[in-house]
Amino acid sequence: MQDEIESFEDDAAKDRQFVTALARGLEILRCFRPGETYLTNSEMAKRTAMPKPTISRLTYTLTKLGYLSYSPDQGRYQLGAAVLALGYTLLANLDVRKLARPAMQELAEYAQCSVAIGIRDRLSMVYVEACRGSAAVTLRRDAGSRIPLATTAMGKAYLCGLPQNDRDFLMDHIRLQTETNWPKIKADLEQGFRDYQDRGFCLSSGLWDANISAVGVPLVDPDPAKTMAFNCGGPSFLLPQEKLIDDLGPRLVQLVRNVEMSMGRNLG
Repeated sequence: MQDEIESFEDDAAKDRQFVTALARGLEILRCFRPGETYLTNSEMAKRTAMPKPTISRLTYTLTKLGYLSYSPDQGRYQLGAAVLALGYTLLANLDVRKLARPAMQELAEYAQCSVAIGIRDRLSMVYVEACRGSAAVTLRRDAGSRIPLATTAMGKAYLCGLPQNDRDFLMDHIRLQTETNWPKIKADLEQGFRDYQDRGFCLSSGLWDANISAVGVPLVDPDPAKTMAFNCGGPSFLLPQEKLIDDLGPRLVQLVRNVEMSMGRNLG
């Protein structure tokens, strides 16, 4: 997380319109991870590399505004209702979730796997909708789950859906974050771009998790900020590559094309 903060803040520092104090306050809210209810000022200072006095002023302000709440018994902070209100507003305004969910659930049941929609947050993809098949063995990731941008089928598909300039910008940040692993990641990303050109979808390669197999397809928008991606995946022993290439990949492509047409985004 800290590497991502520093990388993006370096670019922001060149922008005279950028408000650093606001950005730091938002970084406090980003410290909380799924499954974590409470954090101390010291834990947030460690995650953000900000001085503790700065953290204390920011947590005080965010508590006054309702974005954090303080538990005297715990001596720690948790996210407040104002954060939930923002997140709910975002999800409620994503029409794609309502349009896509029936077809996503149908595909999840057919393949007995998971189908999800993700949007980008820095160098991660965040699920905004997820459907699972009824099989006992499947991926258990819900809305709010985060996966890497650079090494997953969903992330690679998202990159494929971007204009070249936006893709190059993110590729440069991935390179800065991954350092020694960059040659392997770069080769895998380039293979993903070729797969997308040839088949219309990207494949997982095991760089992130060798036990998970998946395909990914972008939902392209003329405004790159609204581009997102779908994936369909599950345990590798249930989803051999042939099934992904010959069956699930084409099905996911058709699902996304149908959603695009329903949204009036038929880009050809």
